[in-house]
Amino acid sequence: MNCHHFTKPITRRDMLRASAGGFGGFALAALAGKDALGAISPAAGPIYAPVPPLRARAKRVIFLFMWGGPSHMDMFDPKPRLNTEGGKELLGETVGSKKDKLGTVLGSPFTFRQHGQSGIWMNDLLPHLSRQADRMCVVRSMHTEGNAHGEALLRLHTGQANLVRPSVGSWVSYGLGRENENLPAFITISPPRGHGGVQNYGNAFLPANHQGMAIGSAEIPIAKAVVSNLGNPQISPTSQRDQLGLIQSLNRRHLGSVGHDPRIEGLIANYELAFRMQSTMPAIMDLGGESRQTLDLYGIGSAPTDNFGRQCLLARKFAERGVRYIQVSTDYTWDHHKKVKEGTVEECAKVDKPIAALLDDLKQRGLLEDTLVLWGGEFGRTPMVENGDGRNHHPQAFTMWMAGGGVRGGLTYGSTDDFGYRPVENPVHMHDLHATLLHALGLDHTRLTYRYAGRDFRLTDVYGKVVHDILA
Repeated sequence: MNCHHFTKPITRRDMLRASAGGFGGFALAALAGKDALGAISPAAGPIYAPVPPLRARAKRVIFLFMWGGPSHMDMFDPKPRLNTEGGKELLGETVGSKKDKLGTVLGSPFTFRQHGQSGIWMNDLLPHLSRQADRMCVVRSMHTEGNAHGEALLRLHTGQANLVRPSVGSWVSYGLGRENENLPAFITISPPRGHGGVQNYGNAFLPANHQGMAIGSAEIPIAKAVVSNLGNPQISPTSQRDQLGLIQSLNRRHLGSVGHDPRIEGLIANYELAFRMQSTMPAIMDLGGESRQTLDLYGIGSAPTDNFGRQCLLARKFAERGVRYIQVSTDYTWDHHKKVKEGTVEECAKVDKPIAALLDDLKQRGLLEDTLVLWGGEFGRTPMVENGDGRNHHPQAFTMWMAGGGVRGGLTYGSTDDFGYRPVENPVHMHDLHATLLHALGLDHTRLTYRYAGRDFRLTDVYGKVVHDILA
């Protein structure tokens, strides 16, 4: 736009010419502003999502993590032979184990029925979820490594238990970027404090802006959780912006002196995001704007569903605002070394209604089609008894299920032997699950890499295959 004083009357053509140039300048400034608020380099990750290299079936993931390891043969994988041979010794040769004797068989105390037109099997403790059967893809042939919770959780959340690796949500953030400039791409609600702790949602060697933002922690009611430092009533937003501007100018000066550094770039991006979150996060965390009907749907305000219902409702609110990866975690209450019957009854009562409500709510809002919901724990439980009425850890076989996001609803995939000890049909390793999740999001797990310490790392390491049969 020419900057001069008019010495003659301004014509309409003069005005349009000057205005057009001005509009272009405004547009350029706006684009430059978005670049400044986002990543400083590709390593730091974009604000707005790039087009995925594959056809994306889902835009986001909600992972419902059952911490402790639910018993698959007491939930979704009925084994009549457990009851007919309960109390007998399970021989290793029966299930292909190298051990001669594995222990005493423990029957399941629950009744199972088929649900929906697809005939998905569930125990009778899931009356609400059973009505979602035709939306669910139940994978009965999961397996992993790690008999201890710590190792199994790290494999579930990061793909590996050795060294420190980025979590699944961090890889998703790195691969797809953020859809909402005022929210992070990865949020974890009530995450575990033990068994790997922050590593389960950490960015490891990825830039800092890909770390998951934790809201609260497990074993603390989500109603009491707060996002710290969202605002400062003692300082006006203008003064806060000025303070941030000074800090960022120093950060950028330092960055200019050292050259490309993903750590500094990620820090700069995080500072900008934290400032913008002040205008968005309080409204999301406040459930007061939800209707009584919605709160009742999730079981909020009633025992025993209030806590998990609040978590699931927050997950929906984050999903509709563009958060890419959302994890919701139970307390460490699925580890039933004793009283597997009582424990399973108690835990199912907490999560059954909220999970069904989440699926219904997502569907009603048009979000289920592009939201992949994943349910499961870090491993399963043994068919053999422990401590009289409990079950031990069992990574050799367990069940997870998915819904929405391009998966085939009403499908039961894979199977285990007559005792639920090991997969015998279509085994799915944890690496395969991660490869399939990334594929559903439009990401090729073999190409989503980050160079660190002289090597190209990826979530699935050198393993993993996409399970195409479970995708719609």
